[in-house]
Amino acid sequence: MHKRSFRNRKLYGCGNATWVGHCQPDVVKAACDQLAVLNTNNRFLHDNLVICARKLTSLMPAPLSICFFVNSGSEANDLALRLARSHTKNHDIITLDHAYHGHLTSLISISPYKFNLPGGSGKAEWVHVASCPDVYRGKYRAVDYPGQDMGKMYADEVLDICKKARGGGHTIAAFIAESLQSCGGQIIPPDNYLRNVYRYVREAGGVCIADEVQVGFGRVGKHWWAFQLQGEDIVPDIVTVGKPMGNGHPVAAVITTLEIAQSFKESGIEYFNTYGGNPVSCAVAIAVMDVLERQRLREHATRVGNHLLNSLRQLALKHLIIGDVRGVGLFIGIELVEDRENRIPATAKAQHIVSRMKEEYILVSSDGPDRNVLKLKPPLVFCQENADHFVKILDEVLTEMNDDEVTMEAGSPQRQKKANHPEFENSPNEKKIKIDDQQSEKIIKV
Repeated sequence: MHKRSFRNRKLYGCGNATWVGHCQPDVVKAACDQLAVLNTNNRFLHDNLVICARKLTSLMPAPLSICFFVNSGSEANDLALRLARSHTKNHDIITLDHAYHGHLTSLISISPYKFNLPGGSGKAEWVHVASCPDVYRGKYRAVDYPGQDMGKMYADEVLDICKKARGGGHTIAAFIAESLQSCGGQIIPPDNYLRNVYRYVREAGGVCIADEVQVGFGRVGKHWWAFQLQGEDIVPDIVTVGKPMGNGHPVAAVITTLEIAQSFKESGIEYFNTYGGNPVSCAVAIAVMDVLERQRLREHATRVGNHLLNSLRQLALKHLIIGDVRGVGLFIGIELVEDRENRIPATAKAQHIVSRMKEEYILVSSDGPDRNVLKLKPPLVFCQENADHFVKILDEVLTEMNDDEVTMEAGSPQRQKKANHPEFENSPNEKKIKIDDQQSEKIIKV
């Protein structure tokens, strides 16, 4: 394989920030036009701030009517914790295992995805971790509990946490979770999960925070917000949004109720954010929401997402390494396993696939606690032709693995010949996965 240049090549990327497509003309124009007139901090009133807040809250269910502007999803989640504690006068936070909510110190503390790493600080006393509601490889698997209410089974763990916290003298300020867990492996919570969790947390004196930074703004297709997948009557107390709100431009927001906002105001600690809600950022966010509606990208996400899910499930019939295909709209996970019965994560193979897809000019990444889930969160303009191309290349890569590397035993002449070939490590990023023979006995041989 010869080293190739990316120049003049079409690159397919599954990113999660450019919702309406890279360099979308209307969004670019909105930013440039406003920047050419005025940009200032939000201590000075500007129409764009009011228009953007009105537009954003109009997409939310009642009583979510108050909007705070910030610059990133991390800032939004940090502010959400402040709102929760000001309103409830409580302190402790319930989070999900494998969750990631941002890079600030306050958020690393509630992100097992980070604090459980070898260099992490570990779990703080005021943090309570509930199991990720993963019905494929989680604590409770659907295959082990046929016909059971999996949502309630996982939610009851949150109930137990609330009871134990109270018994230990702790008070619950909030439960925070992505409505669909992203870094945790593209997890779709089972029905009735949020319905029960929100009830338990509120009964314990806490509020419920929906982190929609990666999954909101129509990605799920059917609804504007992923929490609505659990039922039209499921309404969090605080919602955080970011990334797609500016199509890559730094703008984010926290949306909450008048009651919670009033409690925050009465705390006496003035909230001010120099650039949160500046005229340019709000102009960009307004343009993004207009494009989403005008181009009917929610409907598009549903149509293309269903096509992609069906195509991937057909591919799973051919390739046993695909243990599970799950998703909604253009939020999709492909879980790779060594065998479907024991569901051992195919971590090394997943990393090889990511590398090979990049060589074919498709950018995809893996995540989950074992990094064995290929996560797909493309721009909402991702079309059926793009989806078919992705599936075609993935099929070729998986077939190549079956016909070549997977069947090569460690130390075999064929494998040694390939590993020693001077072009073996050539790739666009000069880095092709090369598993040594000792490791390959465990990872590659079948």
